[in-house]
Amino acid sequence: MAAKCSEIIAIMETLAPPELAAEWDNIGLMLGSPAAEVRRILVCLDVNLIVAEEAAARGANLIISHHPLFFHPVKHLCFDEAQGELVRRLVQNNIMVYSAHTNLDSADLGVSYHLAARLELEDIQVLAPTNREKYFKLVTFVPEDHEKVVREALTRAGAGWTGNYSDCTFRVAGTGTFRPLAGTSPYIGQEEKLAEVKEYRLETIFPTARLKEVLQALFKSHPYEEVAYDVYPLANEGPARGIGRIGALPRPVSLEELALQVKETLGAARVNVAGERERKVRKAAVCGGAGSDVMAVARAGGADVLVTGDLKFHEAQAAAAMDLAVIDAGHFATERIIVPALVTYLQEQLQEREVMVLASQKEQEPWHVF
Repeated sequence: MAAKCSEIIAIMETLAPPELAAEWDNIGLMLGSPAAEVRRILVCLDVNLIVAEEAAARGANLIISHHPLFFHPVKHLCFDEAQGELVRRLVQNNIMVYSAHTNLDSADLGVSYHLAARLELEDIQVLAPTNREKYFKLVTFVPEDHEKVVREALTRAGAGWTGNYSDCTFRVAGTGTFRPLAGTSPYIGQEEKLAEVKEYRLETIFPTARLKEVLQALFKSHPYEEVAYDVYPLANEGPARGIGRIGALPRPVSLEELALQVKETLGAARVNVAGERERKVRKAAVCGGAGSDVMAVARAGGADVLVTGDLKFHEAQAAAAMDLAVIDAGHFATERIIVPALVTYLQEQLQEREVMVLASQKEQEPWHVF
């Protein structure tokens, strides 16, 4: 069975919650209808004519891109201009577009995380936190014979995770009372008679972004017609979320050796390096795309080197002045690693649906090295 576009959006926003996006950004469904069915998905960095033609040729009717289809406000769409022609082709071929940009940059398993993992950094931490995950506590009351069923449904929906521990819940036995009125179909008890039932008070916590999924799991698994539950906002601070990652290299290496490793690992046509070739680097910061804004944070965090893209001449000089080596592997190479990661994630989430997920094979680094 195919999936609705709205279901794909929910899967993407579980990975990259919209609230992580910068205020200036444009994310979400750029083109199409949430109610439309999705048969094939093409994942890419940028939506351009080459990718639009590839999506049509490969039968994809949804493109998921990292960079937004519409970034600046659109005042007109003329078909004799590049953007107008692109939109015309997409609409003509019934292709929808969804974009996850800075929210995917800051996501726990987003662009910079996968960049850090690809470079085999250890003890990976958020480099520049922008916020912390918020939690709700769910309290519900379950008859004894359904406690396990409900508890397992809640944890499968994303509740009960604390750090590196899963299935974290608390229960205490008690007695519930209720009187089923006329017209009800009680799971336990009889109409117009007061019932006293042995129940468990079941508690667990979950990220605020999982509210819909957790409540759906509760209502689906709970046997009662009217489910008694409370949801409390918590002041507990969850893990940091934000831009870039920082971690230790598996072993100290020279800056030159790391630069060559970055080039090979990311498949970059070239890397620009600022710093002494023989300098030993032990701790590295990474930021997919353009990361000049986090140079000072990286140095303050103890990084010897920053791996990123799009650095300018004066930014390289500023890095040298703060004794931070930099490796510029380009915008494309430092972000393209998210494409196969997204394909794998979507395939796992959609394995029971008739939806094929493909990585773009046509998009390329715009720069040529001679």
